[in-house]
Amino acid sequence: MLTTNHEELKKAAREGYAIPAINTQGGSYDIIRAICKAAEELHSPIILAHYVSTGAYSGNDFFVEVAKWCANRVSVPVSIHLDHGDGFPICMEALKLGFTSLMIDGSTHPIHENAAMTEEVIHVARCFGVPVEAEIGELQRLDNGVPAVNKNIANPDEVREFLSLCHPDTLAIGIGNAHGYYKGEPDIHLDVLREVRKFCDLPLVLHGCTGMKESVIREAISLGVAKINFGTEIRYKYIKHLKEAMDTLDHQGHSFKISQAASDALSEDVKSIIRLSGSEGKA
Repeated sequence: MLTTNHEELKKAAREGYAIPAINTQGGSYDIIRAICKAAEELHSPIILAHYVSTGAYSGNDFFVEVAKWCANRVSVPVSIHLDHGDGFPICMEALKLGFTSLMIDGSTHPIHENAAMTEEVIHVARCFGVPVEAEIGELQRLDNGVPAVNKNIANPDEVREFLSLCHPDTLAIGIGNAHGYYKGEPDIHLDVLREVRKFCDLPLVLHGCTGMKESVIREAISLGVAKINFGTEIRYKYIKHLKEAMDTLDHQGHSFKISQAASDALSEDVKSIIRLSGSEGKA
């Protein structure tokens, strides 16, 4: 069922688990079906995430329609989330299209500008009952697994200042994490989360979970992370499953047979993420 994720994320933070937010590659039916299927079978809330650049082929409206259609065919809570919205216009477009969760990412800007951008989106989104995620500490994007240099580690004092200037529903904090495949083991600074938790009771968000040690993710969850984001792992595994289906199935040129096999296989990968997050049985 289609919902916002506000109450679900507060419950997750309170009870010590996280809800997976999985990038859907612009509204791929195979991927969205796999995510919703896994969530239904494991009785887990789930977040379907949309990054605008991945929607260049199909369109942001296409993602919303496919996500709504799939969400309303399962009994567990499903929210549709704008990931890394980079300004007021795209957040307003998402609201109009029917997204039930927004992220405004002003992390590349100075704190006061970031807070002003965030508060502007919050002011409108609250009128529609849609929760807003903010970010402080810019996340790197790793192309081909180039080594991570921790330039995005947020200062807890700056986080405190940021939260005095704006009032998001959830908060992503840079702790040495990055998007893409890590080369080697990333240096994740959980001490930042511990310090932030002393003055902030918002549900926290962890981006860049692909390739991060499971023990680190679990400890982050214990420190108040209530939403974990996966994208890179899912898109690569989907392509792997497609190739395997093409190579091994007697598909006779029926693309739906290939798609269904890939989607079913991907659903098992999503189940692993749900179990890692601790959200199994929480719907």
